[in-house]
Amino acid sequence: MTTTRPPAQTAARSLAAIVGFLVLVEVASGILQGYYTPIYPQIAEHLSISEGDINWFEAAQLIVSALCIPLLARLGDLVGHKTVLLVSTAVTALGSWWLAFAPDFTTFLIGWAIQGAYVVWLPLEIAIIHRRTRDSGRQQLLTRRGAAILVGALELAVIIGAVTSGVLVESLDMNLLLAMPAVVVTAVFFVILVGVEQAPGDDTGGIDWTGLALVTVALGVLMGGLVWLRLDGAGSLRGWATILASVAVFAAFWRFEQRHPEPIVDVRLLSSPAQWPVQVTAFLFGIPVLGGQIPLSTYAQADPVERGYGLGAEPAFISTLIGLYVVTLAIGAFTLPLTTRLLGGVRRALVVACCLVGLGYLLWLPFNTETWQALVNMGIAGLGSGALVAALPAAAAAAAPPERTGIATGMTNGTKTVGGAIASAVFAIALTATGSLDATAEEVAPFSGYLTVWAVCAGASFLAALALLAAPKHAFSDAPVAP
Repeated sequence: MTTTRPPAQTAARSLAAIVGFLVLVEVASGILQGYYTPIYPQIAEHLSISEGDINWFEAAQLIVSALCIPLLARLGDLVGHKTVLLVSTAVTALGSWWLAFAPDFTTFLIGWAIQGAYVVWLPLEIAIIHRRTRDSGRQQLLTRRGAAILVGALELAVIIGAVTSGVLVESLDMNLLLAMPAVVVTAVFFVILVGVEQAPGDDTGGIDWTGLALVTVALGVLMGGLVWLRLDGAGSLRGWATILASVAVFAAFWRFEQRHPEPIVDVRLLSSPAQWPVQVTAFLFGIPVLGGQIPLSTYAQADPVERGYGLGAEPAFISTLIGLYVVTLAIGAFTLPLTTRLLGGVRRALVVACCLVGLGYLLWLPFNTETWQALVNMGIAGLGSGALVAALPAAAAAAAPPERTGIATGMTNGTKTVGGAIASAVFAIALTATGSLDATAEEVAPFSGYLTVWAVCAGASFLAALALLAAPKHAFSDAPVAP
């Protein structure tokens, strides 16, 4: 006798299969995000640069990532999310192999920037899940659950990456050490090719190349202004003039996108009452979760006897610190459905999550001399960060029409990435002792710079909580929200 499974059961089985393959993609993403953090000081030594300059790697990668996201997310809506996922994975593999053999600052900077294409993986995966569960009757709920599983796998893989590099850094040649992530990314390309089904795009139209050019110029001019501030100091007239020029270009970009029928960044959607609080939260969240990681690594490894601050930690302990932080991220992601029920809604859960991130970084201001203090601080921040990483793309998808889920979820990573890029550049300035890129300049970052980093990260997190309170209550419900 043949029986037919209920649609909900069929959808659940289908979702489990696709999430299983996507988990492997997030494992690769987690390794990329965790592998380098414990060895940033060793990379700086390998390239003969100061620890403050390491932040420019992060800033460059985040800027390139921010430019990739709207283009790749738009392409995902047009030609299919699997196709774009494959392309971005191939580009990431190229950048990862480039890093393994880059001999100096400039070539490493280029490879690091190219590697940033992986930033679009999670939004594309969530868009795939969102599309797959369209006929389930529980689309938003299943999307949130799928996102939580992916983020949980991502964070656990960060631990694997961090522990691996921290253990091997003293025994392997740097080129061989840097080649290992490239092997993982190359393997995951074939996982996507075989395991994820192809589906056509839901949207029609073309690519807004003029809009992409405008936002590229705007971000480039902004970063140029920050570089001038880095070179000349906070009083640099040409630095501030360049930053003001970037604001003018951003304004022109925004006006152009409002009139364009197929914008590269759907500013009308992003400015809707249900979307803008999510996107502003993502931008502010990018400051601590992306911009604050390199300062954490360099501070923890600073010798307090020589500098008067720091934890004097070895790379292996940095792996432990990252491991605890990431475990709490995974807990925050996996328990998001539970905390949502306990707190009476997604918005309340996310407001609490933002406050936890802010509290964790705020505690760094008075408590920064003992390793147990670092573990407590980052553990608190990690609980909130995990919930935000899991929930923000799903919240954006819930507040977008079906044919725009790719761009909506992508822009949560895009705005987060822009926030992280700006923060990385600002933190590079704060952690520069002399304000000069000259090779003879002092390489030790001032303690006041680290205090600035922690204060900015805390303030941004509390502002994110306020932004979420401005969202309408229905923005995070399971019912789709019209833009």
